[in-house]
Amino acid sequence: MSKNAENLAAQIRAATGGAPVRIGLILGSGLGHIANEVDGVAIPYDNLPGFPHAGVSGHNPNLVIGNLEGVSVAVFGGRSHYYESGRGDAMRLPLEVLKELGVDTMIATNAAGSLQADMPTGSIMCLSDHINFSGLNPLIGELTDARFVPMKDAYDPEVRKGLRAAAKAADVDMADGVYAWYSGPSFETPAEIRAIKMLGADAVGMSTVPEVILARFLGLKAAAISTITNMAAGMSDESISHEHTKAMAPIGAAKLEKVLRHYLRSIS
Repeated sequence: MSKNAENLAAQIRAATGGAPVRIGLILGSGLGHIANEVDGVAIPYDNLPGFPHAGVSGHNPNLVIGNLEGVSVAVFGGRSHYYESGRGDAMRLPLEVLKELGVDTMIATNAAGSLQADMPTGSIMCLSDHINFSGLNPLIGELTDARFVPMKDAYDPEVRKGLRAAAKAADVDMADGVYAWYSGPSFETPAEIRAIKMLGADAVGMSTVPEVILARFLGLKAAAISTITNMAAGMSDESISHEHTKAMAPIGAAKLEKVLRHYLRSIS
């Protein structure tokens, strides 16, 4: 673990009272309001030296430490994406800090485009696996043999089981599917979507995969849920844009919040 992560964790503990944190949540586009529901302390990323600036509209660049449904959580109101800096490891330091704070499980959320007609806008999908369509990797440059991270069950089976049970308890339909990571920031072409679909993807987006690889590298259990904000290019007549993504995100976000709350209650 880097010395910077240790120093930041100490700074955060001093600001929040020092209680161990159990679950880390990374919030995607349109989901930042969930951070406002945490009973705790919000620390702007700008106050955490070395933290990436979340420069995407629709994100809320604060780290919130506190209690949600009886569970101690650390909530990232936004993430840094590869397309902002060209760095696949942009979220490494924040995740190292989570590890230093005692987190054992990271749950990421994202906005994604659907490749399946029966998973329309407003749906949510629990990731069962991913396809790194970008070919990038946040561990490029890591010098130790720890870089050779096995990715079988990258999305922890027990956490996924708990999330599915939470969805059932919340009376929320939640699909299971494979997420393809596309680097962005431009959206995919219809030809790229056809290719990704043939490879087995159910949804596509521009985040999450780097964080999951980093989480596994750091020994954290990982899970992720997508909110479907649009049909992917060529799948419908929708006009795809970031503004459209932000406008549609709240539809799935309300379902996702119910699932997360039920899950946290189940482990509290």
